[in-house]
Parts: sequence; C-alpha cells; structure tokens
Amino acid sequence: MITFGNTVKNGGLLLLLLSCLLVVTGCSSEKQEGAGNVRLLARVGNKTLDITEMEGMFYDSMSPEDSAAVIQAFVGRWVREAAILNEAERNIPPNLNINKLVRDYRASLVRSNYEKILVEKLLDSVVTQAELEEFYAENKLLYELEKPIMRCFFIKVPIPTPEGSRLRNLWNMESKASVADLQKYCNQYAEVALLDKNLWYAIEDVGKQLPDGTITTANVGSKRDFTQRDEHHQYYFRLFELKNRKEIAPLSYIEDQARKVILHKRKLQLVEEVKEDIYQRELRDNNVEILIK
Repeated sequence: MITFGNTVKNGGLLLLLLSCLLVVTGCSSEKQEGAGNVRLLARVGNKTLDITEMEGMFYDSMSPEDSAAVIQAFVGRWVREAAILNEAERNIPPNLNINKLVRDYRASLVRSNYEKILVEKLLDSVVTQAELEEFYAENKLLYELEKPIMRCFFIKVPIPTPEGSRLRNLWNMESKASVADLQKYCNQYAEVALLDKNLWYAIEDVGKQLPDGTITTANVGSKRDFTQRDEHHQYYFRLFELKNRKEIAPLSYIEDQARKVILHKRKLQLVEEVKEDIYQRELRDNNVEILIK
C-alpha cells in the first residue's frame, strides 16, 4: 500500500511539506534526540521515507512554494520506485543469490574506482605524431569513408558585402599573409568561414550553407573555384582535395578517433601491468595461497 497520510486532504499536504522543510533547515537538534522525531514523508509497505534523505536539496532563497514542489516531486518518484522494489522483492527467484550479486557489484565498483585513480595518476595522455602515423599505417584500412569529404576554402558573407573589393582581392591572393588577412576579415564580417587547408569537411555539410544544389557529391568535382550570390549572401568556394566514398580516410580526418583508441589501449595496458605488479607483490609477501591441487 502507498500512503502519504491523511494530510493530503484540505491542502494539508503543503503544511506538512513546509514543516518537513523546517526540520531539514532549522531543527537539527530534533534529529539528535532520536529517530522518533524524524518526520516521515511516505510509506510503501514496510519501506519509509523520511525528510533526512532530502538534506542538501534546498537553499536559503527558496520560496515555500518551490520547496514544497521539490519535496512533492521527490516523494512522487520515491513511492513509485519503492512500489516496484517491493514487487521485485516478492518475486525473487529461489535460486537467485542476492548476497553474491551484491558482493560482486561492490567489488566491481571498488575495482573500477581504483582503476580510475590509477589512470588519473599514471596514464601518459600525450600522443605523439609518430604514434598517430604508426597507428594509421597499421589500421587505415579500417577507416573507409562512408561519405565523401573535401579540403576547401569557403566563405559566406551577407549582402551588401562589407568592403567587397577588399574581400575579392584577398580571396584571389594565395600567400600566407593574405590568408591571415582574409581570416581577420571573416572574423569581423563573415557568417561562415572555413579557411584551414588541413581540415576535411563532409561535402553535404558545406552544401547546406549554399543555395540548394550548388554543391553536391555529384557535382563538387566540377566546381573547384567559384563565387556566387543570392538575395541575401555572397559565397566564395575553392576546392583543394576530394576523397570519395569508400576511399581510405586521411589521417587528419580520423586523428581524434585514433588518439582515443591509442589512449584506450594504453589505459588497458597500464591497468594490466599494475594488476600483475600487485599480484607479484602479494606472492612475494606470502599473501597468496592456492588451496586446491
């Protein structure tokens, strides 16, 4: 049975909730006098919820209405969870060893927490370019492209275009200095600016920034360098390199994934090495005894 008590009637719930809040925020001395003074909020079968389980959920500037809403929502969730737990307990299979499950789960939590501490303290998180290149050489066949990608310059600026002649001149120059100046211009005026030659972009992602059909996977190879405008924007596009679907992705495109894989393998190796060191230490200290033959 789920019950909130008789206080639900005639708005009494709000009064109970506010009085419970006072217990949390200002009546800590009552808690020290014994469990009999703890205010109960709900009961489901033999399970009870008291106000002490909500400590830390309130702050001084909370209005009475907000405090009541927090308590009511918490109680609502708790009674549902408690009801499900009661039903689950009534239907525990006779061959289910709860104590063993609890021990195994606790051991898993403790071990996982210790491994996390080990990784935070001991793992070298620096992945060098040489390591990335070695990983790529050994695994690049696993990184077949699912969609075409490209290296390009792309700029989208509003119309009327601010300092339009300056932008055209910068676009037509290809020195490092002009690219840097172009980036400064775009930082000030452009809505979109892709000006890193080393980065790869999905063709469809760039195409979304242009009028429909301007750049697609079917036509991008024939539109290597153009400017275009519509009612609202001026567009500049220059293609440097194209990789089609099913080709092997370049290292720079999968670098983040590669770095994560390298670090994950390094983490597993670190944990295994520490586990073996601990085991060998316990052997030397005669703390390991195998009792079966």
